[in-house]
Amino acid sequence: MIDHPITDPVLIFAIAMVVFFVAPLLMSRLRIPGIIGLILAGVVIGPNGFALLDRDPTIVLLGTVGLLYIIFIAGLEIDLEGFKKYRNRSVLFGTLSFTIPFLFGLVFTFILGFSTPAAILLASILGSHTLLAYPIASRLGISKDRGVTTAVGGTIMTDTLALLVLAIVAGSIQGELNSTFWFTIAVSLVLYVAITLILIPILAKSFFRTMSSEGALEFIFVMSILFVTAYGATLAGLEPIIGAFLAGLALNRFILEHSPLMNRIKFVGNALFIPFFLLSVGMLMDIRVLLGDPSAWLLAALVVIFVQLGKFLAAFISGKLYNYSMDQIKLMFGLSVPQAAATLAATLVGFDLGLFDSAVVNAVIVMILVTCMVGPYVVEKYARKLALEEELKPFDPSEAPERVMVPIANPKTVESLLDLAFIVRGQSSEPLYPLTVAQGTNGDAESEVAKAEKVLAHAVTYAAGASVPIQMLTRLDPNIASGIIRAIEETRITTLVIGWNGKRSTPQLIFGGILDQLLERTEEMVLVSKLGHPLNTTKRIVLVLPSGVDHKTGYYRSLRTVKRLANQVGATLVCVVVKDDARPYEKTIKEIKPDVSTTVVGISSWNEWHKQWMLTLRADDLVVVLSARRGTLAWHPQLEQLPNVLAKANPESFIMIYPPETEKTDSRGSRGTDVPRMMSSRSYED
Repeated sequence: MIDHPITDPVLIFAIAMVVFFVAPLLMSRLRIPGIIGLILAGVVIGPNGFALLDRDPTIVLLGTVGLLYIIFIAGLEIDLEGFKKYRNRSVLFGTLSFTIPFLFGLVFTFILGFSTPAAILLASILGSHTLLAYPIASRLGISKDRGVTTAVGGTIMTDTLALLVLAIVAGSIQGELNSTFWFTIAVSLVLYVAITLILIPILAKSFFRTMSSEGALEFIFVMSILFVTAYGATLAGLEPIIGAFLAGLALNRFILEHSPLMNRIKFVGNALFIPFFLLSVGMLMDIRVLLGDPSAWLLAALVVIFVQLGKFLAAFISGKLYNYSMDQIKLMFGLSVPQAAATLAATLVGFDLGLFDSAVVNAVIVMILVTCMVGPYVVEKYARKLALEEELKPFDPSEAPERVMVPIANPKTVESLLDLAFIVRGQSSEPLYPLTVAQGTNGDAESEVAKAEKVLAHAVTYAAGASVPIQMLTRLDPNIASGIIRAIEETRITTLVIGWNGKRSTPQLIFGGILDQLLERTEEMVLVSKLGHPLNTTKRIVLVLPSGVDHKTGYYRSLRTVKRLANQVGATLVCVVVKDDARPYEKTIKEIKPDVSTTVVGISSWNEWHKQWMLTLRADDLVVVLSARRGTLAWHPQLEQLPNVLAKANPESFIMIYPPETEKTDSRGSRGTDVPRMMSSRSYED
């Protein structure tokens, strides 16, 4: 005989797993977001339903972790540059999203005869919200939409204001509302935020520089940062969700969007902790109390109506002021209407202080249930519309899906090359193509191919960890360059990402025999990289733009790749234009998405670059040179010296980008004595 509620831990977990599996499937048949199914499942199997499971400390613990996970991932995925650019919009939306429902709440609570502290606390509850539906926006690929960025930024303001009101009301009831109280809360808030946003990046940078290849250790490090920071928020008098969001912001640029680490974080959250949070929210609902107390229905109806009206008005006013579409406005409403975390915390505190009775508590729980169903439904509907509109834009050949190949020879550089390739690939639906070329003869061809495939094994594992589809390629050719070129032609590759060890076989070559042959015999975009530090520890990208490069056909595509790289690693972009008017470059760079903090400067000669700019490079800089193949527009002899110079200079991390060519390169005139091949290493004059 099975007791009710079930106490066997194995059976509890088994029931939870079955619910997590079945509920979303049933909801998908009804075309309802799976999140709603998990909340309803909590109502049915919870203590106030069939009482199969109790909302015991274990459920509460896992649910709390799930809530922190949602807020943490929102901080990780937020477009920091867009957040900075639209911070005024987030402040305005957050202010309106709290103030309008707060004023509505004050009016009707006073009319219903609530005391002043109870009225203020209940009104503040209407002003907060939880990013319950954010995973839907993330799944549909619009997490960097300006409407989403505005709503995410506004969340922190609304919850902070709601929790500050809670602290003030609680302090007034307990007789602690004095100058010491105000001083303590102000100082602790400022110190906590400052320490979090300064200390965590320092720790993360040190960790990822030394331990970046340890997969499990990376995940444990991130989880340690998340929960220590969340607990630190409680010591500062704040709610843990504020700490979780700050932890996500602090780690934002260190965890690349398309990386094995980000995939692990999302997988664990979406598969385990977030479903437990939704289940625990549903378990709060007690329909019997509502049936036995008609006044609770009136209060529940009022709070549901006014919270939705207030949140919609906040989204509508903010959206109209900043020319957002109606779909974006409704998306902001859907993201900001769900009530859960701060709402529940404030309600329970109000009940403990004697400000709320059971009718108020159940009315708030009804509001939580209704808003947690409305929000995901609205977000699913309008996020999908925005995603489809993005896909239905007129076709632009420059935005065609990237088909990226990564030739691999050195197992030690596999991860850094793949991280770069993940960013270059972007949201392409095409797989990634890791390639090895075996130089075998008829006698040992089989063994050489086996060795080549062994080199690919680590690449397969690493890409699988990032959920990036791959297609392994192995070629047998006595000439490595010919093998790579044949693979490019056979698979219609658009971009080649390849590493360089910093050594040239002869002084007359740019990189060495293989890379020089590839540049001469291909028209595809080629990225030659030498990475001396992990990409995610890069703070600044210095882009070198030689004269005339803006007239090349692949200029826009190359710039888009560089800006995507800067956006993904959270780096600022400094563009150095050599011997050309910087103003046209500045205009073009500004127009190309994504948004990145960019500075454009012009210099008069290559001599100025070598003698002044090279000396200012820092250890965490990444130099990117928008180069040109020999004999093409924008080519200059200095471009052939740069790889060798950069390989020996600080920071020893650089990428040479060779834009795609529309036709075969004609190098006549660039090989003879009329154009100097090399110059003295002591002279960089033009």
